[in-house]
Amino acid sequence: MKNKELAKIFYEIAEFLKVDDVAFKPYAYQKVAGVLESLEKDVGEIYREQGLKGLNDISGVGKNIALKIEEYLKTGKIKYYQKLKKAMPFDLSEITRIEGMGPRKAKILFEKLKIKDVKGLEKAAKAGKLRDLEGFGEQTENNILQGIEFLKKSKGRLLLGEIMSDVEYIVGQLERLKEVKKISLAGSLRRMKETIGDVDILVASKDPEKVMEFFTSMPEVEKIWGKGSTKSSVRMKQGFDVDLRVVPERSFGSALQYFTGSKEHNIATRKIAIEKGLKLNEYGVFKGSKMIAGKTEQEVYKAIGLNYISPEMREDQGEIEAAKDNNLPNLIQQKDIKGDLHTHSNWNGGKDSIEVMAQKAINLGYSYIGISDHTKFLRIENGLHEKELLKQMEEIDKLNDRFKKQGSKFRILKGCESNVLNDGSIDIRDEVLAKMDYVIAGVHSNLKMDRKTMTQRIITAMKNPHVDIIAHPTGRILQKRDEYLVDFDKVLQVAKQTKTILEISSSPQRLDLRDIYIRRAKQEGIKMIINTDAHIRDQLDLMEFGISQARRGWLEKESVVNTYSIDKLLKSFK
Repeated sequence: MKNKELAKIFYEIAEFLKVDDVAFKPYAYQKVAGVLESLEKDVGEIYREQGLKGLNDISGVGKNIALKIEEYLKTGKIKYYQKLKKAMPFDLSEITRIEGMGPRKAKILFEKLKIKDVKGLEKAAKAGKLRDLEGFGEQTENNILQGIEFLKKSKGRLLLGEIMSDVEYIVGQLERLKEVKKISLAGSLRRMKETIGDVDILVASKDPEKVMEFFTSMPEVEKIWGKGSTKSSVRMKQGFDVDLRVVPERSFGSALQYFTGSKEHNIATRKIAIEKGLKLNEYGVFKGSKMIAGKTEQEVYKAIGLNYISPEMREDQGEIEAAKDNNLPNLIQQKDIKGDLHTHSNWNGGKDSIEVMAQKAINLGYSYIGISDHTKFLRIENGLHEKELLKQMEEIDKLNDRFKKQGSKFRILKGCESNVLNDGSIDIRDEVLAKMDYVIAGVHSNLKMDRKTMTQRIITAMKNPHVDIIAHPTGRILQKRDEYLVDFDKVLQVAKQTKTILEISSSPQRLDLRDIYIRRAKQEGIKMIINTDAHIRDQLDLMEFGISQARRGWLEKESVVNTYSIDKLLKSFK
């Protein structure tokens, strides 16, 4: 559980150093933070087993950073970080949560207007004090105000992908108790909502007091909001609240159905129960005073005349009717995925070699991986130009030859994540795009275009005969940036005409497309692909979040091209 704590600290150190215009060092800290975020093994466990040597072996970790990790693991603090934070005269981490506000702009605002926090920033922007500053302007001022409003809406909620590993750790600790007979996540986390308010955990036990005592005494607990015999609420050091409920085993299924929600879904199921002369609550399904179901969710749904409904679908968005009509989709599962086509290597924005990324994909049981590094327009990611892409293709050919000689059917596909320029053209020449197995195109700049212009920009890109996939199609970044303005109906229409595939990004910061857009795309018969946008090998594990998003959009595997065999996949491209 130390990985994310350290990642947060190192990201902040990078931002502090950028304020002071320190060269190179900020990017070293950023790189390590990204690696730690996605590291499968707890960094504390690595240190216990291998000491400093184990820390040095982590990608991007040098001697100085290894010593800082060691210091944190031993003392819970990093003196260097505390010194930088104390010297910072404004709340950098809060201000930089606003889209478009980087460390240098925050420094200018402090120097010119003594702005220390978001409250001061909003006041100055509303008073029109930013527009005359160098590097700002009226449009930037308006964008900052929009960003502040967007931040207010998401206050108090955490990203699904940021919270999941910490919650799984808590569940794992509780699971070890002999008193715990059954355990499950509940609430919005079990429904795999994009953002989470608080965490609900349900346990079946005959000895709830011992379970509660263990739970409230966990070293990760910062504050106890309430402690009872069957329910306790705590605040974790990671900054989120957890409610733990303990029920008898015979009521576990009905309690799980009730506490999973959503509220709207529960109202609908209770109404159905009443129509059948039954009562449904967290204790069970009752006919008069007799309990007729409650041990499992399956028997609860069956008792009220419904097929079992997967948690991701429980939003009262038509799933009740589909369950009544025996018309529920056969939702896509993790095991259906045969490969990941949006991955980056150390040729530009990634941290691991093509071979290392391929080996990770093999370990995941995939049949293929696609390497799609950024292209030349995206200079901040060291985007590749045409000659570099051709050279990279040669390396991939050599690796594929080696796999073949070893008797492996695994294959690396040649792709790129190209840039959709303002007029919808692509930043790589057609003759090079034509040599690739597939081409991803994404909008990475000028995101504030009006609806008509942005829609035409994306449509033009989809009409390019070499563009197979549109990456993160609406451009949103959760809790940071809203979708760009686009006529999604027109995008769907042209995607269908051109057989362009829409991406579902598994990146916890994006989860783009939204579930409602996924359902609309499915209804139009448009193919989709679930990718991770992995920049290091461990980020390939983020696929679970894209799968969840697809399930929330009622997707079946037939709609997702990376459930196909390699031959069928290649035929699905233009």
